[in-house]
Amino acid sequence: MRTLAATAAFASALAAAPEGHAQTSGAGGRIAPQAVYEVSPPLGAYTDAQLFGRVWADPTLAPRDRSLVTVAALIAGGRIAQVGSHSGRALDNGVTPEELGEVLAHLAFYAGWPVAISAVFEIREVFDARGIAAVDPETGDLLELDPEAEAARRAAVAANAAPFAPGLAGATDDVLFADLWRRPGLAPRDRSLVTVAALIAMGQAEQAPFHLNRAMDNGLTRDEAAELVHHAAYYAGWPRAFSAVGALKTVFEAREAAGAAESPAPQPAALSVVRPEAAGTVPGPAERFSGEVTVGPLFAPIPPARLSGGLVSFAASARTAWHSHPLGQTLYITAGCGWVQSEGAPVQAVRPGDIVQIPAGVRHWHGASETEAMSHVAMLEAPAEGATTWMELVSDADYLKGRDAAARCPG
Repeated sequence: MRTLAATAAFASALAAAPEGHAQTSGAGGRIAPQAVYEVSPPLGAYTDAQLFGRVWADPTLAPRDRSLVTVAALIAGGRIAQVGSHSGRALDNGVTPEELGEVLAHLAFYAGWPVAISAVFEIREVFDARGIAAVDPETGDLLELDPEAEAARRAAVAANAAPFAPGLAGATDDVLFADLWRRPGLAPRDRSLVTVAALIAMGQAEQAPFHLNRAMDNGLTRDEAAELVHHAAYYAGWPRAFSAVGALKTVFEAREAAGAAESPAPQPAALSVVRPEAAGTVPGPAERFSGEVTVGPLFAPIPPARLSGGLVSFAASARTAWHSHPLGQTLYITAGCGWVQSEGAPVQAVRPGDIVQIPAGVRHWHGASETEAMSHVAMLEAPAEGATTWMELVSDADYLKGRDAAARCPG
């Protein structure tokens, strides 16, 4: 009973907090309930001073936006018990009951029906407590989407999803974007906020560049996008927020390059030489590579060109996860012995001088052989929705299936 009481007290404190400011709910101006201080004093202090004293009070992101991000992150992350209190705070911060209903419908597609339905009952309790009647169905005309952006999105779905999951591709075009994203009950910018927050909470950072770019097309500023990721860290955890930083970098750099390309053409510049020590290297992230992998030096496109790439070095038995590229990829093997495979095809061995050409949308992996390291230069073009779709890691069993056929490299 004490735990339930403490949870209820915390929920009441959150719901009662004024826009953008911490609300005093106990001794010493605390918002965290006394039970938090009794069990974890540092958690109580961080809750009061950092989360509500600084983050929620930061004007970089409006309180209404912070509430949308928070509710979306909680629902998508399955933290349903906290949804009610933050839904009340969202209502206080200007989110309407109709908009909360649209958020639930939107998140059913991005986080799944079970969590959206579960959240309905938490929000209904808030509506009942506030005397909010049943929400009327939306009857307004559907919004129009940008024709050029929609054509590019449809083309990407046709290339990457339709050949393998036609039902999913069809619903993506005919329901998700032709209907849900056009519903007038939630502004396009708000849908983008909710979507990006949900992707971060679910650890789906590889899907974030497309939706971050869409959010900025819908009016989100660069500073607001950066603060969205910061705010989500407190409700989804630091690791998932940091995984989204790469998406911010990709989108910011692409938009800067596009802006530069649209500017008056400068006088031709001299060629440049980027030294390896200046370009730097980074370890391959564990969610995208198995084994010891070093990425870099990298090179970025010089607009209007879109070609980017870099050197990737694999220790013996290291490899990428399964992935695909909307515009394909070319690998030039520079050292060692490597293995490459596209889904459904046998493993092939590669040696220095070999060129591997991977068509658009083909699911594949590449890396070192079991006993010898390998390095290659990877080159690809990056469309607006992102250059790579990352998937699951290649299991040891799948990797070693090609051992007999590919153990001996050519040459």
